[in-house]
Amino acid sequence: MSEGLLGKAATMEIPIGSNGEGGSLPEDDSLEQDLQQVMVSGPNLNETNIVSGGYGGTAEGIIPPSAIKGSGLHQPHPGPAGGGEEVVRGLAVEKFDIVKKWGINTYKCTRQLLSERFGRGSRTVDLELEAQIELLRETKRKYEGVLALGRGLAAHLQGLLSTQHALGDAFADLSQKSPELQEEFGYNAETQKLLCRNGETLLGAVNFFISSINTLVNKTMEDTLLTVRHYETARLEYDAYRRDLEELSLLSPRDGGGAQGSRLEGAQGQFQSHKEKYERLRGDVAIKLKFLEENKIKVMHKQLLLFHNAVSGYFAGNQQQLEQTLKQFNIKLKTPGAEKPSWLEEQ
Repeated sequence: MSEGLLGKAATMEIPIGSNGEGGSLPEDDSLEQDLQQVMVSGPNLNETNIVSGGYGGTAEGIIPPSAIKGSGLHQPHPGPAGGGEEVVRGLAVEKFDIVKKWGINTYKCTRQLLSERFGRGSRTVDLELEAQIELLRETKRKYEGVLALGRGLAAHLQGLLSTQHALGDAFADLSQKSPELQEEFGYNAETQKLLCRNGETLLGAVNFFISSINTLVNKTMEDTLLTVRHYETARLEYDAYRRDLEELSLLSPRDGGGAQGSRLEGAQGQFQSHKEKYERLRGDVAIKLKFLEENKIKVMHKQLLLFHNAVSGYFAGNQQQLEQTLKQFNIKLKTPGAEKPSWLEEQ
């Protein structure tokens, strides 16, 4: 037993004096005093200091108790981690609910659409509004044809102008080099230059016509058709949830109690929500169709008058009528080289 105690004494801390030297025990102390000192100054089991090198070693290898207590072996989970897990779990549940609602809505709308295609389901139809929508789509297709033809005309006019300009330059050059034909080449050169000026005026009017038709077709009409597509989607959802409500009404008890009654109340709420959305979009489509028709008449009245006056003035050779047409519709021609400033203006 004494050997075990002495073995423990070999691992205890060396008492350090004020001067840094190790303290020594009196030489005449007995074994009992040694045992008592070992028992009194022995290491506390709760705060054990490990000394490297055994008895008489230096204090550099001592591991403080705080380092052992603060080690990762017994670290508790920090507080914010639990809160973070709850936040992540809440976001996951929210996303799952969104995907679930989207899936249910898609399923019901697809079922309704297929039943309409195969003639097995009923469909809400506004005959007057549907006729106006179909007329708008047909009008848009025809205006797109006019727009394509107008762009083709502008391209051909541009090619004609380039050819006439080159021909006029060739006639002018030959009039200087052919004295015997100077007069004939000269007035042909002047004619081509006059045709170029008139052609540029006509091309400006045609480009303005194309720009206005493009705005009417691809912006004004397209905006109205976008509202129409939203309306058609809302109509499909309205019919899908109406069908769902009708089926639940046939299956649910009359008193409306229990889980089936709760499902019926939920279906009624969803049906009412989609009904309000459908009616609101139907009103928006009716208003936009009315404004579109008024705007279309106003725009086309102006553009058709412009196109007629410009074309008739060009083929009649009436330069004054062409210029008057441009002034009437506030059209400014782009002179060649006007887009690129001269090097003096850039300085």
